[in-house]
Parts: sequence; C-alpha cells; structure tokens
Amino acid sequence: MARAPLLQISGLSLGHGGDPLFDGLDLVVQQGDRLALVGRNGSGKSTLMKVMAALVEADAGEIVLPEGTRVGYLEQDPDFAGFATLGDFATASLDPAEAWRVEAAAEGLDLDLSARADRASGGERRRAALARLLAEAPELMLLDEPTNHLDIAAIAWLEAELAQTRAAFIVISHDRAFLRRLARATLWLDRGVVRRMDRPFAEFEDWRDEIWAQEDVARHKLDRKIKEEARWAVEGISARRKRNQGRVRELGNLRETRAAMIAREGGAALSLDAGPKGGKRVIEARGISRSFGDRVIVAPLDLRVLRGDRVAIVGPNGAGKTTLLNMLIGAEAPDTGEVTLGTGLELAVFDQSRAALDPSRTLWESLTEDPEIGASGRSDQVMVRGTPRHVVGYLKDFLFDEAQARAPVRSLSGGEKARLLLARIMARQSNLLVLDEPTNDLDVETLDLLQEALAAYDGTVLLVSHDRDFLDRVATVTVALEGGGRATVYAGGWSDIGAEGRARCQSRRRGRAAQGAQARRARQGAGGVQSGAELHRVPPSRRAAGRDRAAGGGDRETGRVPVRPGGLHQRARQGGEGQRGPGGASGKARRRRGGVADAGGEGGGLTQPVTGRPSSRTDAAQVGAVPRDDLGRRIGA
Repeated sequence: MARAPLLQISGLSLGHGGDPLFDGLDLVVQQGDRLALVGRNGSGKSTLMKVMAALVEADAGEIVLPEGTRVGYLEQDPDFAGFATLGDFATASLDPAEAWRVEAAAEGLDLDLSARADRASGGERRRAALARLLAEAPELMLLDEPTNHLDIAAIAWLEAELAQTRAAFIVISHDRAFLRRLARATLWLDRGVVRRMDRPFAEFEDWRDEIWAQEDVARHKLDRKIKEEARWAVEGISARRKRNQGRVRELGNLRETRAAMIAREGGAALSLDAGPKGGKRVIEARGISRSFGDRVIVAPLDLRVLRGDRVAIVGPNGAGKTTLLNMLIGAEAPDTGEVTLGTGLELAVFDQSRAALDPSRTLWESLTEDPEIGASGRSDQVMVRGTPRHVVGYLKDFLFDEAQARAPVRSLSGGEKARLLLARIMARQSNLLVLDEPTNDLDVETLDLLQEALAAYDGTVLLVSHDRDFLDRVATVTVALEGGGRATVYAGGWSDIGAEGRARCQSRRRGRAAQGAQARRARQGAGGVQSGAELHRVPPSRRAAGRDRAAGGGDRETGRVPVRPGGLHQRARQGGEGQRGPGGASGKARRRRGGVADAGGEGGGLTQPVTGRPSSRTDAAQVGAVPRDDLGRRIGA
C-alpha cells in the first residue's frame, strides 16, 4: 500500500501587490525525500519554505500535512531576542531531559553553548540554529542556506549528519558540492512554477538547459503559426466569412497564449574592468605574524602575490582568515615582518559584513549617492568604469526591474543584496579585487556568471570562501590556515591541497571539539555525551522517561515530547480569525492535517484574507577601498 505524502500543496497562489510569486503551484513531498530547492534570487524560494512551515499564509490553495507530522524550519536569520546564551536558544523548545541532543549536535558543530547570544557571530548563530533543529528531530526539515557562515569542517559534519538521517528534508543552498552530496531530487522554482527532477543534482544544469531548449522550440513554432494565420487574415479570400470566423477566433487564442508565456530572464551582465595595469609584483609579505594575547593567529609567513594570481584563504572559523587578508592589503599591521604593496594598485573590496548597504535607502539611492560611483550633478546616473549610465539601465544589468529601483534595500532577498553589492564593485575600475565570502546567498546561475567574470578579469583576486566548488573553479593558489598559527601555501584550489592538507586545515577545529566534549563528560560523569552520530538514537532509559512525560501525546516509539510553542517548527496558531504567522500574516489558503482542514474551533471553513506581509530582514555588506595613500608603502613591526 502506497504511503501518504509527507506534504502536499495544491493550487498555491501568493503575490505581494505586483506579479504573483506563485499562481496555481503544486508540490508533493514524500517520506524520505532529499530535495534541493533551486531557482533565481527573488524567485520565491524562501517564501515557499515559509509557507510550508506555516509562517506565511498563501492567498489561495491547499496544504495537506498528515496528522502528527512535525516540520522544522531553519531560517536565514534566526531571531535570538530574549535569549541570554546560544544554549538557551538551542534548548528552548526541548524538554530539559532532552538537552543532551543539543549538546551532541553542538559537539559536532564545534559550538560553545555558553557564548552570549548578543555577541555571537553569524557562524555561531547559524550553528546554534542547526543544533536546535537537529535536536528537535522533525519528520520534515526545511533548510534555508544552512551552509552560510559555516567553515568547511562544519559543512562536512552537517553533510554526514544529513546523509544518515531518516527524516525528509528540503534544502536551499548555493553550495554545489553540498547539494551533489545530499540531494536525490531537485525542485526548480522558475517563473512561479515548480518542476521536479528525480535525478541527482549533478544532472540539474543539463536538465534545465533541455527544458529551456524545448521552450524555445515551442515558442518559435507558435510565433511561426501566428505569423501564417495573421497573413491569411489579411490576404485570404473574403468569401465565406461566417465559416472563417472560427479561424479568426483561433488566431486570437494563439495570440493570447503567446502573450501569457512568461519570458525567460537573461543572465546578469557581470563584468569587471581591471583598469590600468600595475607592477608584476602585487603583494610581498615577509615574515608577517599576528597574535592576540597568547593565541597565535599567523606565525611568521612569507607570501608573494603576482599580477593575475587568484589566491584563496581557507581554514576553520576563527582561524584568522580575515585578519590575514587585512594584513595582506595593508588594512591591518602585522606584529612582526613587513608587507610591501605594489605600485598603481586600485583596490575593490567585497566584505561579508555588508555594512555598506543602508536598509532604509532605495536601490537608486544606494548607487547614485555612493561618492565613488555617483555622477556629480546627475541624480539619475552612475559612473560605470568611467562612463555615465542611467541608474535603472545599470540595475537591469543585475536583473533588477524598474519597479525595484525605488524599493528599499530591506525588501530585497539575501541574493538580491549580494547582486546589488556586486553592482557597486563592478562599477569601479580595479586591479586588485578582495572578496570575503562572495558566494553567500547567490543563486547557481549568478555564481556561474561571477566565475566567468573572474576568469576574464586581468587583475589579481584575493578570496575567502567556504564554497569548495567555487574555490576549485577560481583559485590558482590556496593558503590553508591549519591551526596554531601555521599557514601552508598550496597550488590550485581546495581539491588540490590533498587529503593530508585538508585534514590539517580541520585539525584545529577538531581539537576544540574534543576539548569541549571532555569538559561535558567531566560535568555529566562517566556516561558522557552522545556523539553526533547518536542524535537519531534514543537510549531505552530515555524512551521510558519520554513515555511517562508524553502521556498527553508524545511519540511512544522514540520518547520524543511534542515541542512547546515557540520552537523552530511551530505551527501557525488556530483560531476563528484564521492562521497567523509571526509577522501577522494570514491568508485564504487551506491547511489540512490528516485530511481535515485547519480552520480554528470545531467547524471547517477557510481562513481569512491576508492582512499583512512578512517583514523582510536586513543583511549588510561592506564595499570599500583602501585609501591610495596606503598603497605602495611598507608596513613593518
């Protein structure tokens, strides 16, 4: 007997005042599915996930979820307000007796649960949210960019954890290597329609290109038929008019069909201008080192960067990648040694903090009011590599439409903000490009275009990234920070440093994880803490305790206790006025559990129309330049 789907969506429609994101969308998720959700930035991937998690209500449609199915949602920017520590956040939805699950996940993710939430970095927050989700062990996990801000070792641990889970999951990610390892099928969200490919993600791009080719052929045939019918309507014999009215109506139907076709957007016009060439030697570092107290970040290091090199810096979070990058470009002085910068350098920097974007400004203002690219005396133009261009035309090169030009930055998705930052960088002339985590939130197509732009760039690139596929495609030299201040230079990308080098690069992180595990074992006694591989196995004693606690409805086979309201997988509240998510949104979509529509109270019926929209979140990225006075000088101890 066939099993019921884990999640079924029928006729889903949702819009934000303009063209709808979805119109009549259908989707089925089966038990055990491992799905990659891909699509262009701004196509509605994160919004669709929020609809699945009951955090956003659709305008129309029906969502069916079997009774008792729990859905866990990892959002891009979790809210830590009201939590003193990361551990408080991670354990908030669990019974105290189940806190060991969080500790086991924290050990694998190298997370300090006692760290203050208000001072935590983006990577620490992401780890805490992952530990919480994995500890809750829902039947369906919705993962929105889970690898953002994680180092390569943490990504590898997460891959192994998801590879062994029995839960179904849907993941949005820009990390091709991550998706190739985990995804058994792909959901492609394109122009409001979801298509499913039941083949490994590695075959996605060929499958997508086949669909586009079929669309082009169908469009060409339709255009040719319309042209032939239109010629007949003008030049045909005028006799037997009544009999030919059907053919005229058919011509009208063909034109309506053609007008309803949503044109496929072209790719972003990413282009870099290296400007005037500087000297052959771009950076010369001799014996540079950096320490913070007793902690050695970089032991004495010699490094020469020549014109045209693509230098990647890799290592675990906290190893000092950004510190080394700042020393190399002269933004930070080393404790010992010296850095010599070449002459005639023009520097452009993409900073992962994205602080250069003011969320209250419009896209128009973000470009025209930038002192480096704004055209003096012209409020509607920007200087693009020395040539004035209208701001709307330039934004269209980066896939923004005219309506978005006057929209605030806060309304953009994470990938759209990244594209806006790339627009600011690429308007400048530069011969030294510094990219700190540039791949976060970008879709696969834009990543391809960025790689092509970097391949054609005549200047030099310094790169920090945890995207293994991106590193392999771009880097010609890799500097691996291997812990204890040790930095080793390898030729090629991530795959080229070899298994031994990758192991050394990750050893520092494993050492910290081992120390944390030892401390937890000391606190808990001889029993210790279960490893990450044991997250999905519950000891018999805990199952018995779980049965006692779950007399009101727990899972008797696993001992899991229903998560209290406030958990990551919290369902929209039920009431007479309809379901509402945290942003106050409600809608007309029907949400069904076990075949019965949720409508509040004991009766059936539809929920009320949407009264609000989910608030967007703000990311920021720093795009700047080192003052020219700093170029060519020596920085010494």
